[in-house]
Amino acid sequence: MADAVSNPEYAWFNGRLVPWDEARVHVFSPVVKYGTGIFEGLRGYWNASEEELYVFRLAEHLDRLAFGLKVMRFDAGPARAEMERAVLEVLRANRFRAPAHIRLSVFLEGDGEMSATGPVGMACTAVHRPPTKALTEGLAAGVVSWRRPEDSSQPMRVKANANYQNGRFAVQEARANGYGAALLLNGRGKLAEGPGMCVFLVRDGVAVTPSITSDILESITRDSVIELLREDLGIAVEEREVDRTELYAAEEVFFCGTAWEVTPVTSVDRLAVGDGAVGLVTRRLQERYFAVARGTVDARAAWRTAVYASEGSKRAAE
Repeated sequence: MADAVSNPEYAWFNGRLVPWDEARVHVFSPVVKYGTGIFEGLRGYWNASEEELYVFRLAEHLDRLAFGLKVMRFDAGPARAEMERAVLEVLRANRFRAPAHIRLSVFLEGDGEMSATGPVGMACTAVHRPPTKALTEGLAAGVVSWRRPEDSSQPMRVKANANYQNGRFAVQEARANGYGAALLLNGRGKLAEGPGMCVFLVRDGVAVTPSITSDILESITRDSVIELLREDLGIAVEEREVDRTELYAAEEVFFCGTAWEVTPVTSVDRLAVGDGAVGLVTRRLQERYFAVARGTVDARAAWRTAVYASEGSKRAAE
């Protein structure tokens, strides 16, 4: 079984499973030279009682990838059915029986220049991703000097490889300043998101998050959290512009994203969030989020794609 120490045995590369080390592109390809690729990060959640691995919101991730292909003006990319097959086959081939982080990438190969639109390649990888201490303990975050690009400059709602250089600068600054995570403002000085995760505040019992017009990724986890807060926990949610100082006034702050899941923030700019402990809303949300993602409750079954049960159904049909 794939684990945290060694690489998995297999990756999906251009239509087939290959040994991990053979999933390669040339150094002169546009994806290497210019970052001309898009990707989706997905999670696989292991349900031990059912002995099943569930991919969280696979359909929505494929929808967003199709949007990215359109905006990036790539030539016709892989069919949706192939992308779904790649995700499931990689997990099965590597015999995952533990939490997995999946990366589905579509990129430009060949030797084209900046204006290239093809040829289009595709890869899918999965690695073991155990829970972090920050999920239970929270972390310290800091607002950095780098700003999120505005949509007319470099659209952040497209999950493009090149966009993540902005996040990398933010991460490096935050680490240099002694923080566990970064928070970015947009060009208007309003709160945007973290590098690779969205952010929520709780003020007077209401959950608040920057709107999708705040130069953020239209996050699938963010969408999930909004629905769980409103419908499952009965907590009102506001999507609007957020000032920096609202972070200091909040009772709770947390990040959310495929990699970050629901991670509490206990201080911002060395000012305690609330009493400096993980808040009740965040704890309740974590509990519900993981129950839904792992399939330990029946709710929202459409958000979960079973990896091994679907393999059995396919074989039975054959």
